[in-house]
Amino acid sequence: MSLFGRNRWFALAGGITLAFAVVSITVPPGAVLTAISDIGYLLLTLAIGVAMLANARGTRGANRRFWALMGSGCLLWAFNQAGWAYCEVVRHTAVPDPWFIDVLLFLHLIPMIAAVGLRPHRTEGEQKLRVGTLDFLLLLAWWVFLYAFVVFPSQYVSLNVAEYDRTYGALYLVESGVLVLVLGIAARGAPAGWKVVYLNLMAASALYAMDSQGVNLAVASGRYYTGSLYDVPLIGAVSWMAATALTARQWQPEAAAPEAEDKWGARALRLAMLAILTLPALGLWAFRWDHSSALARVFRLFTVLAAMLVLGAFVFVRQYLQDRTLIHLLEDSRRSFENEQRLQSHLVQREKLASLGQLVAGAAHEIDHPLTAIMEYSEKLWSNERLTGEQDTLVRKIVNQSQRTRELISSLLSFAQQSSGEKAMVDLRMLLQRSVQMRELQRPDGKIRIATSIEPNLPRVWGDGHQLFQAFVQIVENALDALEEAGGGSLRVSAQCQGEEVVVQFSDSGPGIREPHRVFDPFYTTKPIGKGTGLGLSAVYGVVQDHQGQITCQNKPEGGAVVVLRLPIASESTSRALGAAHA
Repeated sequence: MSLFGRNRWFALAGGITLAFAVVSITVPPGAVLTAISDIGYLLLTLAIGVAMLANARGTRGANRRFWALMGSGCLLWAFNQAGWAYCEVVRHTAVPDPWFIDVLLFLHLIPMIAAVGLRPHRTEGEQKLRVGTLDFLLLLAWWVFLYAFVVFPSQYVSLNVAEYDRTYGALYLVESGVLVLVLGIAARGAPAGWKVVYLNLMAASALYAMDSQGVNLAVASGRYYTGSLYDVPLIGAVSWMAATALTARQWQPEAAAPEAEDKWGARALRLAMLAILTLPALGLWAFRWDHSSALARVFRLFTVLAAMLVLGAFVFVRQYLQDRTLIHLLEDSRRSFENEQRLQSHLVQREKLASLGQLVAGAAHEIDHPLTAIMEYSEKLWSNERLTGEQDTLVRKIVNQSQRTRELISSLLSFAQQSSGEKAMVDLRMLLQRSVQMRELQRPDGKIRIATSIEPNLPRVWGDGHQLFQAFVQIVENALDALEEAGGGSLRVSAQCQGEEVVVQFSDSGPGIREPHRVFDPFYTTKPIGKGTGLGLSAVYGVVQDHQGQITCQNKPEGGAVVVLRLPIASESTSRALGAAHA
């Protein structure tokens, strides 16, 4: 796009300003010049409001709220100008002084200041919308209080036109200066796109504020008339704002994270606290040094009391939201730390199992060969009828210990050679019920109760049914052993769908586990020597990891232990894709 194409709206704004200057010089004061000035000014303020609201409609998040607030402020501005046009163009009368529509002119800058306070050039944080809304309400209440304290007494309580014009003009100048100041502050740390928007709005607002003061001085000296050269900078400032709003999308303002620590929220809260602290001083001034009428002083004192209540409530609510935000951040940090610890534990466990598996596989194979020979020779010796009773007992012990060693080697090889079998869609509900029923049949004494709570429409998972069944059996067996040692108890097996996972829990009422963080370590067991190898839950851990799941074990506060398995749900399309990959 050419240079003129990129700046066509600014060129049009300059052309409008130049044309108005020519009209102001050539057309004599009167109804025609007044109509041209008032209607033109009204159309320009409407154009700003419409353009900014159109920007709000085409954006999202903080950008939308920024342009919506700016546009609403411009519409209030346009309503005020419409009142002027109605009086001077339609009714051909002078604008009343004071006039209730002056409040709209004063209020139109408040949404614009609040819009900059939203800082759309920064990425949104948690609860930013609620805090930003509260800041806007706090700002609105503060400026309404200032207007009521400074201007209302001479406007409605005890009419004094000269004092009203003086106080209104001074307060409006301060308000305009605040808008220019916050735009300049925002432009300092803003990215390129937003910086251009802020600087243009700041320059146009500064021009408008300075010329408004010049118009007030001209009115006071009797040199002003509608459409005079004093209005030319006003038309230029309004045209400049309209061009900025129409060109803003071309600059593509985007939010960015702050390069340094962002202290805007703390500063805003300090300013709010400072505003509240000034209220007692204003109340003291109204009580001791205000020379207005008694009715005006009483009105100011009640205004201060009402503002203290309202602004105090806003500040406390804002602080409450800030505290809630900090609490959420602390909770998020704690969860992130726990997840990091859990992930680190899983990684260490997997590496430990992988390294140990290689070592165990080699050692088991080396031990198996001489053990086989020992068992063969022992059985031959045992079959010899010429053995004495003592020799027969010793050979029997050798054979029994050899068989136990063979079982241990078999467990070691099974642990070391864990491999992904053929996988398919698995019905966990059926596997859990089978594993529980099998163990119930093996322990019919009635001291141990097993209860199941399995979701009826439990989704299927993609996995090896045999491996998962053996894992469930191993977990149930461990829980029943703990309950048996405690003299009885209950085991509850539950399964349900949570999000994209199936969560299976084995919760017992036993004595708990002495070291829950070590239960998946190879060769860790609390059973007596000869009853357990300590490889069962390690093998279960490997199976769950092979199925892209997670397994955890912990003690319950009320007693007992709980083992939680999380297995991902597989859709039909996923199962077909995984099946093709395994094929």
